[in-house]
Amino acid sequence: MYLHLGQDTVIKMDEIVGIFDLETATVSKISRDYLARAQKSGQVVNVSLELPKSFVVCRDETGRLTVYISQISTATLLKRTGFVEGLSNL
Repeated sequence: MYLHLGQDTVIKMDEIVGIFDLETATVSKISRDYLARAQKSGQVVNVSLELPKSFVVCRDETGRLTVYISQISTATLLKRTGFVEGLSNL
């Protein structure tokens, strides 16, 4: 399955490490430092033309990390994954 992040960008759902709210995650110095290091090393892909709301950390089959910055909220991204519906069926 794939997840649409906006601006014609889709990622494989099995490569997702985590989906994070940009506003709340950047309160932490650790998260800010991580994003800064990822930006410096060229791992950040900005798929947002508007105010960014979330970031998605992915690891591909070779182990390479990519951080996608998206204008789509974490709630919407989680709904698109179907993860929440899967939990309610348990």
